[in-house]
Amino acid sequence: MPSRFLLFILLFILLFVAIDCQAQQALRPNVPVAIVGGMLLDGNAAEPIHHSVVIFENGRITAVGNRDNTPIPEKAVIIDAGGRTVMPGLIDAHMHIDLIGHGSYARLYEFMNGMQRIQEFMTIAAKQMLRAGVTTGLDLGAPLQAFDFRERVRSGEIPGPRLLLSGPWITRIDYDIIPDEYEIIINSPREAAQRTRELVERGVDVIKVWEGLTAEDYRAIVEVAHEAGIKVHAHLYEPERIRYALDAGVDVFQHVGSAGNPPYDDALVAEIAHRNIPVVQTISHRIWVYPATIEFPERLYDPVYKKDMPADIYAEFISSVENFRRLSYFSEIGRETRNSRVAARQFIDGGATIGVGTDAASPLNMHTEAIWREMSALVESGMTAGEVITAATRTNAHILGLDKDIGTIAPGKLADIIIVDGNPLRNIEVLDYVDVVIKDGVVWYSERAASGGVTKIGHSF
Repeated sequence: MPSRFLLFILLFILLFVAIDCQAQQALRPNVPVAIVGGMLLDGNAAEPIHHSVVIFENGRITAVGNRDNTPIPEKAVIIDAGGRTVMPGLIDAHMHIDLIGHGSYARLYEFMNGMQRIQEFMTIAAKQMLRAGVTTGLDLGAPLQAFDFRERVRSGEIPGPRLLLSGPWITRIDYDIIPDEYEIIINSPREAAQRTRELVERGVDVIKVWEGLTAEDYRAIVEVAHEAGIKVHAHLYEPERIRYALDAGVDVFQHVGSAGNPPYDDALVAEIAHRNIPVVQTISHRIWVYPATIEFPERLYDPVYKKDMPADIYAEFISSVENFRRLSYFSEIGRETRNSRVAARQFIDGGATIGVGTDAASPLNMHTEAIWREMSALVESGMTAGEVITAATRTNAHILGLDKDIGTIAPGKLADIIIVDGNPLRNIEVLDYVDVVIKDGVVWYSERAASGGVTKIGHSF
């Protein structure tokens, strides 16, 4: 009897995978595609390839070079990238698929009516991420409803990035304004280990740990996660908690260096850098986004938000941000801005491995803008544009354990590619102008780019 049951489960999984592959294949071009003429940044921090050619077919890159040495298949559809930049799809190593930039978490979850409308919000967020050039995103804290949504995106039913999920975070602190579905409250290391096993069995891609944990909690969680081959990402600010995470072997440090606290001791920064622990700072989501909104509040009224959202969600979104200067989320903005003069540069100057994560879509930090704003903030904080591009592609792919398939443009890799109007090496903020997004070989294009080959094989956002 058990063997029959296991056989049934195996057949069901194989059938689901087959259906998923068929649905994805139906969206892909059925001919080779050649992206011709753009400046190629391949994600390897190498010199650009000018007048480049990138060819892909059936979701995989088959050739990379320039027009002088790269034959184009006879039946290939040509995408003209002349005057633009071709680069790997961007990876957001810290985002929230259920958020849209709403001004208040408490008010948002009340409007959602529990989890009743979360699918609508995730659909909005996924489309906005893809339009911004994000082809892979790590969600660090969402209820279990996000797992079903992940499968709908994988199948091609909903346009969006490749999603990795942590599910609910593990903590000892009950965050009052957050629904219970988002957090797992533990009271002992033994319980921490058990709940980690449950998340692993549920199919999480990473484990997220939040505030309030003891040193023993961290060790218990890391031990179980690592046995399953899963990394642990820690939401960290205080030096004491960072020490706990260091000693326990936590894999990725999230938020450190984002100016939520005063700068760290140089010795602590050096230890993190020497141990090659990736740091995902999320520095722009308050201290860059807030002044940008003061300077240009019109950014909140981009017509694309009205286009993307049902009427009542749009009305709620606009109502929540109209008095953004009074939002509690920015109540410490003065102190955080002062801290940022050192804190935002510490890990960069200290030689740490820097990933790129946005904390999108926290208040005013919409998915449509979050990735380029974070990358711009990192440039302002001391990285070169080329270093930030590599961090948001190759480095992030390595952090997520996906570097065999994504993060660089090379033969054999998945066709995760974006075409940008301008030169991001000269001005990183041209990443606000993504014309074409290719994910798993499926081509999406903006209204601005709706001409030529993309309209034959692609899909409009």
